[in-house]
Amino acid sequence: MGTLNITEVRINKVDGDEKLRAFAAIVLDEAFLVGDLRVVEGEEGYFVAMPSKRRRDGSFKDTAFPLNNEVRAALERRVLLAYEEATGLRALSRMEEGETATVRPDLLGVEEFGFTPKAGS
Repeated sequence: MGTLNITEVRINKVDGDEKLRAFAAIVLDEAFLVGDLRVVEGEEGYFVAMPSKRRRDGSFKDTAFPLNNEVRAALERRVLLAYEEATGLRALSRMEEGETATVRPDLLGVEEFGFTPKAGS
């Protein structure tokens, strides 16, 4: 499965935070909701942070995330487009310039869940 069938994106705008711009939820195949995604404005533009929980040591661990760059980029694009529609603000300039999203290795801890990424993912 190389693509993700996102049938709905819900955006809840956040005001007054330094970097957090919105919370988002996606619905997959009109049947499964993944919430607590975050639209963040970083130094290099907007990006989507995956749902996470705080560990006992204070660090954060993603609890849901794409297993490859193709799906991550598609998910980020859908969420940022929904953010643009909901707010009227431009969030996709970084992607439109042809820069591809790269998965940070520290965020892609699939081995911790017992998954083994496919070669080339």
